[in-house]
Amino acid sequence: MSTTITPADLRDLQTHHPDLLLLDVRLPEDFAEGHLPDAVNQCVFEMVFFPELEKRQLAKDRPIAVYGAGESSLESQVAAEKLERAGFTRVHDLRGGVTAWTAQGLSLENVLPPASPPAIKNGTHALDLTESRVVWVGRNLINKHWGQVGIRSGEVLFENGNVVRGEVVLDMHRITSSDLAGSDLHDVLIHHLESDDFFDVERFPEARFTIERTEVCADCPGSRNLRLHGALNLRGITHPLTVEAAAGLTPEGKAALQTTFTLDRTQWGILYGSGKFFQRLAGHLVNDDLELQVRILTKEAIQG
Repeated sequence: MSTTITPADLRDLQTHHPDLLLLDVRLPEDFAEGHLPDAVNQCVFEMVFFPELEKRQLAKDRPIAVYGAGESSLESQVAAEKLERAGFTRVHDLRGGVTAWTAQGLSLENVLPPASPPAIKNGTHALDLTESRVVWVGRNLINKHWGQVGIRSGEVLFENGNVVRGEVVLDMHRITSSDLAGSDLHDVLIHHLESDDFFDVERFPEARFTIERTEVCADCPGSRNLRLHGALNLRGITHPLTVEAAAGLTPEGKAALQTTFTLDRTQWGILYGSGKFFQRLAGHLVNDDLELQVRILTKEAIQG
C-alpha cells in the first residue's frame, strides 16, 4: 500500500533518497502557477497519464511521491492507487498537497499570480441552436423510445455574472425518434406523437419553457449548481416547473447547462395510455413520466 506522508516526511525522503521522483498530478495550468521544488507535472486526469509515465522507463521499486491541491481534493490518492495497481512498490502520497506544504512556511517554485477570469458580459445571449438539444425518453412497462425535439429559439439573460432569466422555445413539428431511425416504424410513432393523442402539434406547434428566476449553489462544483424556477407551456397548458441543472463555462467561454428531469405528462393534458385515466389498457399502457435531457449553450462567448 502507498504511504501517506507529511511535508516533513517528504523533505526527509528527498534527503535520503535522491532518486525520488516527485509527481505533481494537478492540471498543467495549476502546476505552472507554482509547484513544489523539483516536482514534475503528470496530470492524473489525463487519459495518457500512464503512457506518459511509461516514457520515463521507471523501475517498479523507484521511490515516487505524489501530491495534489490539498487534502479535500483526491487527485494524489487516485494517482497513488493507479501507481500501486501498475506494480510500483514505493509510492508515497503527500495527501495534504500544496496546501499542507505552504502551511508549513515552505516555498513553491515558479509562483505566478493566479489568472483572473474575464468578466461575464451582462445582457441577453442567444442560444446556439446547433449545439443545444432536447432529448426525450418515453417508456411503458418493458420498452422505451427516445429521440429529440428541435429547438426553435432561445436566450438567457445574465446579470452580475449569473443567469437570471431566459427562454427556450421548442418546435414540436421537429420530433424525431433515434431508436427507430431507418425503420418503417419511425414515421408511425412520430405521427402518433404529433397527433391529438399526444402533443397535438397542429394546434400547438410550440412548447415554451420560461426561466423566471434562479438560485445558484456556489459550493456545488461538478454537480447540479443551478436551480431554475419557471413555467412550461406545453399543449396550450402552463404549469410551474423547477429543475436543477449543472451550469458553467466551456473552455471557449460559452455558457453551458445540462439537466435531466421528469414530467408527469398528464398535467399537460397528455392522457393517452395513462393508467390513471383509463382501465384495461393492456399493451397500450404508457408511463405518465416523460424524461427530458436538456443541453444548452450560448451562441457566442459570454466572457470578455
